[in-house]
Amino acid sequence: MATNIEDVPSVELMTELLRRAKCSSKPDKRIILVGPPGSGKGTQSPLIKDEYCLCHLATGDMLRAAVAAKTPLGIKAKEAMDKGELVSDDLVVGIIDEAMKKPSCQKGFILDGFPRTVVQAQKLDEMLAKQGAKVDKVLNFAIDDAILEERITGRWIHPSSGRSYHTKFAPPKTPGVDDVVGDELLVCQMNSMCNLFVVCFCL
Repeated sequence: MATNIEDVPSVELMTELLRRAKCSSKPDKRIILVGPPGSGKGTQSPLIKDEYCLCHLATGDMLRAAVAAKTPLGIKAKEAMDKGELVSDDLVVGIIDEAMKKPSCQKGFILDGFPRTVVQAQKLDEMLAKQGAKVDKVLNFAIDDAILEERITGRWIHPSSGRSYHTKFAPPKTPGVDDVVGDELLVCQMNSMCNLFVVCFCL
């Protein structure tokens, strides 16, 4: 629902005007972040986003939002998830395409969690080409396995919102409980067979 500008506090209006004035001189950027869970993508994304006035497109968050909003693509995604199937590449690219049309993505984007395969990268390139755009930079987050293991094994996840916590670096106020809504958190562990495969389960 649109907000009447008369109902928005003056401080918020001025803050937004100053932000837009600052962003107007920023160059357009389209950045992809690549790296395993726990490598620091989620920590660095907000810093890059604010510095260059970009929108942060995390595919997991976008899928949840599309499903919650019951958009046509969100309904199709939910149908696939309810069947235990993976959401198709075309659906994910469609959701990304929709998100990029928002005013917050005017100066570009940070794409986190996509693409993960060559086919996905090709579909992303095709979609951007239709917009007359292309990816500017890909940042690969390389990290030592021992550090990655420490970060992942201490992570707690709130599944419905995507909020994450860490027993050492960012603990919730109450162990095992989400700070915002009080739901039980999932604890994530790394599979011993593959340090990039993460398993989450109830505490």
